[in-house]
Amino acid sequence: MMHPPLQPQELAALAQALLMRRWQLASAESCTGGLIAAACTDIAGSSAWFERGFVTYANAAKTQMLGVAPALLAAHGAVSEPVVRAMAQGAAQQAGVAVAVATTGIAGPGGGSPQKPVGTVWLGWSIAGQVNSQCLHLAGDRAAVRQQAVAAALRGLVNRLLGQA
Repeated sequence: MMHPPLQPQELAALAQALLMRRWQLASAESCTGGLIAAACTDIAGSSAWFERGFVTYANAAKTQMLGVAPALLAAHGAVSEPVVRAMAQGAAQQAGVAVAVATTGIAGPGGGSPQKPVGTVWLGWSIAGQVNSQCLHLAGDRAAVRQQAVAAALRGLVNRLLGQA
């Protein structure tokens, strides 16, 4: 499944939704490696609503920076619903913000398995203490999977903030 690129008006809607509530956003990224933070900070004025980004590629970073329990990682693997939910919650707590978005997945070209093929990406959102998650199976090469994950994560956040998810 291919997800369309994020449009400037979608990022503007995200900024407006956060500013209207006086909320700030943090990102916790594994497979997207900081691309969410980059997309947000590409927007002039984003310092009013984007607080920080955590790039937690390694499991140890997920534990040290976000408080993801090592037992959770051992039981489910980094690319899983429980871990992405813990990443989103941990980012919100560590940054002291109302909103966080998290990604973990297998961008490829290697690293996949029959249970978790390349293109498997988990997205997580923590909004005012409410945590949601979604699993995607994305097509394309490494760059395409990562870009689609960024678009889906931020689009999903906008939809949740606007009550459309």
